[in-house]
Amino acid sequence: MPAVRPDNILTLPRVMPRPHEDAVDRPVVTVVTAPRMLEGEGFEVRRAFSGLDLRLTDPFLMLDHLGAVEYSPGEAKGAPDHPHRGFETVTYMMDGELEHRDSNGGGGLITDGATQWMTAGAGIVHSEMPTERIFTKGGLFHGTQLWVNLPKALKWTPPQYQDVDANRVKLLASEDGGALIRLIAGDLGGHSGPGATRTPITYAHVSVSAGARLQLPWKPDFNALVYILAGYGTVGDERRPIREGQTVALGKGNQITLHADAVQDARSNTVEALVLGGLPIRENIAWYGPFVMNTREELIQAFQDYHAGKMGVIPAKRAEG
Repeated sequence: MPAVRPDNILTLPRVMPRPHEDAVDRPVVTVVTAPRMLEGEGFEVRRAFSGLDLRLTDPFLMLDHLGAVEYSPGEAKGAPDHPHRGFETVTYMMDGELEHRDSNGGGGLITDGATQWMTAGAGIVHSEMPTERIFTKGGLFHGTQLWVNLPKALKWTPPQYQDVDANRVKLLASEDGGALIRLIAGDLGGHSGPGATRTPITYAHVSVSAGARLQLPWKPDFNALVYILAGYGTVGDERRPIREGQTVALGKGNQITLHADAVQDARSNTVEALVLGGLPIRENIAWYGPFVMNTREELIQAFQDYHAGKMGVIPAKRAEG
């Protein structure tokens, strides 16, 4: 899981935990295990928020864990042309390659440690497909996709696409250097990630060394979630056990604590986790398939607009040569 790593973690800026007298560790509300299901052309995902009350995940709608899978030549699958309206998709690739194209003219290669941030807003058609190299030669594929809701006032925002290259991700270290923090978006302990967000959120990928503890200051008005990509550890003062494929929803407080078990499996000597939260929108959600709106009437309109071609089509790919 290379994502992006520094040459020397001890040279990075530090994220300091809150002073002891001010720290209120967020307690565990619930732990869920992500079920596996098929998406797109038949690739397997873990649906990380399945079973969670949306009030605990707000403003997030869904988090899919893609892989990790080692594709043989000809096996790689993706998600062909499909529409979205009313939210944003955030695709983060840790291993492998994925090509994004959309009806707004956006597109690009998402590869080791890069993030693609697509604002569907008023409506867009896009595709996410394996590159020709991955399809013909095979290789490791591992990523996540997060759906971030938009409030009613922003659901008709014009579609937009932004690339967050791996070299733009803000790299930070824990107080003692035992954990690496890749800040993709939002603010964390006075540091800011490169992703431009319409809904206020914080989104980070952390690597916690075996036996180490990570304490992160957290905005009290944000919700807080931890999803384990790999490894074994515990969350909170109560040291609730958590492992790969599980999500923890946390309660009120201003600090998140994650411990990595002293013994990990053979694949890695770290706990790999996504730590994320945002300011709840607290609006009615009308959600069906690729559209997330506020009313049933808006959903019906979204389907009508898509079938009428009002969300556009992906431009034909130019032949090379």
